Amino acid sequence: MHLLYVDESGSIADASQRYFVLAGVSVFERTTHWIELALDEVAKKADPVGPDDRELHGSPMRSGKGFWRQFDLATREGFIKEALNAGVMQQKNGVRLFACVVEKAAVAGKDPVHFCFEQLARRFDLFLQRCHTKHHDPQRGIMLFDESSTEKRLQTLAREFKHNGHAFGKTRNYAEVPVFLDSRATRLIQLADLVAYSIFRHFEHADSQYWNMLKDRFDEEGGVKHGFMLCDAAHPVQPPPAAKAPCRR
Repeated sequence: MHLLYVDESGSIADASQRYFVLAGVSVFERTTHWIELALDEVAKKADPVGPDDRELHGSPMRSGKGFWRQFDLATREGFIKEALNAGVMQQKNGVRLFACVVEKAAVAGKDPVHFCFEQLARRFDLFLQRCHTKHHDPQRGIMLFDESSTEKRLQTLAREFKHNGHAFGKTRNYAEVPVFLDSRATRLIQLADLVAYSIFRHFEHADSQYWNMLKDRFDEEGGVKHGFMLCDAAHPVQPPPAAKAPCRR
């Protein structure tokens, strides 16, 4: 099974922020254990005494909140890069990224969470379909989210997309509706947070040090970057690439 760990960055309610990001890390099930171990090593480097209690989250790490206050900015940024390197860059097989980035003003009148979830759910569904039709990989997928106030909303949206469809059709390659996890229980949700935060820093603050590490790891085939979608004033909404083969049921 292909697992898509998803988290968000940016606040819908904060008018001072222009962008909202929903990002996911797609991992084949047999890869999760090794990524967990690699991220544990980063946590252990930061906190040799209690690494299991040390969560890797982008915003508190970079801003120096709580435990991370003891390190200077360069060291904190270094830990973020080490985690991205361990969780994404060193994982040559079975790991790819998905993300939807919206400038909130560009989707005025629409719910950015709904918009981004629709895009991410559809693009991951197309990836699963492509695996099945082009690469003879019958594995299905599931989306795993950090627990949040949007949990009930996303569960409802997922059921609607499966049974009634969305703007681009129906999702047909999922094993189950999204699952919501406590980020303290899994490093992979923490990795999704780091990826979403890295993308947010690039668009919101023109801080591209993390983005430059990740920009070539989005789902891509034939020179087409299926896994990334940007909606802002310069990039109006476009539908995701159409499927080239019938969807399975």
